[in-house]
Amino acid sequence: MRLAFWKKKETNKKKKPAWREWLDAALFAVVAATIIRMFFIEAYTIPTGSMEGTLKVNDYLFVSKLAYGPRLPNTPLSFPLVHNTMPVTGGKSYSESVHWKYRRLPGFGHVKVGDVVVFNFPNNDTTILEDPSQDYYNYVRQMGGSQAVKDRFTVITRPVDKRENYIKRCVAGPGDKVVIKEGVLYVNDQVAPQHAHQRIDYWVEGDVKLSADFMEENFIVFKSVDARNNMQVYEMEHGTVEKVKAIPNVKSVLPASVLMPGETGNIAQWTFPFDTANFKWNQDNFGALIVPKKGATIQLSPENVALYRRIIKDYEENPSFVQKDGAFFIEGKQITSYTFKMDYYWMMGDNRHNSADSRYFGFVPEDHIVGKASFVWLSYGNGDGTVYNKSGMRWGRIFRGVGALQQ
Repeated sequence: MRLAFWKKKETNKKKKPAWREWLDAALFAVVAATIIRMFFIEAYTIPTGSMEGTLKVNDYLFVSKLAYGPRLPNTPLSFPLVHNTMPVTGGKSYSESVHWKYRRLPGFGHVKVGDVVVFNFPNNDTTILEDPSQDYYNYVRQMGGSQAVKDRFTVITRPVDKRENYIKRCVAGPGDKVVIKEGVLYVNDQVAPQHAHQRIDYWVEGDVKLSADFMEENFIVFKSVDARNNMQVYEMEHGTVEKVKAIPNVKSVLPASVLMPGETGNIAQWTFPFDTANFKWNQDNFGALIVPKKGATIQLSPENVALYRRIIKDYEENPSFVQKDGAFFIEGKQITSYTFKMDYYWMMGDNRHNSADSRYFGFVPEDHIVGKASFVWLSYGNGDGTVYNKSGMRWGRIFRGVGALQQ
């Protein structure tokens, strides 16, 4: 009897070639990165100054998906690690042949007032390919109709998860009352907290001109001058106002409202809901309105329907919603009221006079929420000439939480 079980077993397995090992490693890395990006964190870059001075242009930050719960994709068939446009070719990076309804996994909490939130731009449901980050509906208003836009540009539609990402601060949540009076935001009849780095334009009255050194040291931007009224307009942070008031010959420092209460300005200055007959609002004098809340019911009228038309027809998918002779219909059935299916939020930039926010595109639905801005991992200025974007690394901002940057 032969006892050969102790012998080493021979194998004919061949070692993988180097290219195969590299391919396996690359595939694993892509899958792992996709899972992390979808369920945990996603990198985001600040493209504009709408959140100055909390977040600056060329701040690279991580967005937490776990803060509000990871949102499952509407378009599961998409090229990994690409948002909506293929590099080089410029084509769509996703297929709409498979579409999943909105679902969100459990997270650590819900959107809170004061959070800095990344969300899909609601008005990007229809997009001009030649200018994808801009508001299609603003083009329609200024060019006199959708056909004029389509005749000149390439227009496409996008699912929710492939719309451009915006970053703003949530200033009001579901059920909250929003009012802006002379540039001051009120939520539920209380003055909303003003962060030290929040920026708006101010009128500085007096026979004085701020020095270049003072402006650079305090991140102040000169905007214009009204010599007749002995006033100058400067963009500055809320926390800098008292310093300017202390300068000799400065008589007053007041928020610079472009339009007075009741003025709507030209088409480019119109604000949500773009019904100037019933809503004579502007960026500094706005509301009152109530942010829609899931389960809440509103009575519809020709006077208020402009506030809710986009919600009913587009966000909550009632394409048959129409208004005829002062009455409202869904699928041919007359309705006098509507009950909201989702929660909504009111988002505004900290740089109030230089921000395209909810004053211009309205409510942000809960299914558009991507995540919460967490911390900055890289920051540098590209030297565009502004005092708050000088060239070079901004070492003091790297690996700092967003909450710490707004103090």
